[in-house]
Amino acid sequence: MRKIEIMDYTPQWHEHFECEVALISPILGGNLIAIEHIGSTSVPNLAAKPVIDILLEVKSLDVLDTCNAALQYIGYKAKGENGISGRRYFQKGGDKRSHHIHAFAKGDEHLFEHRVFRDYLIAMPNTATEYAQIKQNAAISCNNNNALYCELKSDFIAQHLALAVQWHHKNNL
Repeated sequence: MRKIEIMDYTPQWHEHFECEVALISPILGGNLIAIEHIGSTSVPNLAAKPVIDILLEVKSLDVLDTCNAALQYIGYKAKGENGISGRRYFQKGGDKRSHHIHAFAKGDEHLFEHRVFRDYLIAMPNTATEYAQIKQNAAISCNNNNALYCELKSDFIAQHLALAVQWHHKNNL
């Protein structure tokens, strides 16, 4: 069973992301538009599960699907949309999960949401601290049930994603 634990921020998370960029980018070649570090491990000083979330923006999901075997060779298991229409989701590390890839085609609204939420948390350290506390409480309360862990964070995320979108538009980012 996968254990859900929240750890203090470490700069090594960014280094882990950069290592994965070097592995993933050549596989995707000309289909890759952007590769970014997202999620809690991308926010300085934010406590997080030690799982690196990677956002891929690609020209074509169909072309990306032809890369599944090569991504599997470097440790990523393809999980299809995994509950989000228009996404390709990959996991690395099995029960000791270390990385997630969230891939979307150019123009997908989820790209904007992932980016704006990350940027908002970086710009609002008090909100990031509040989020860390919610995640720590959720990890303690969920008894390693990932669905429950996500549910316990969902109200905060929804509220602050809406605020992040307003913040983004207000600041013409």
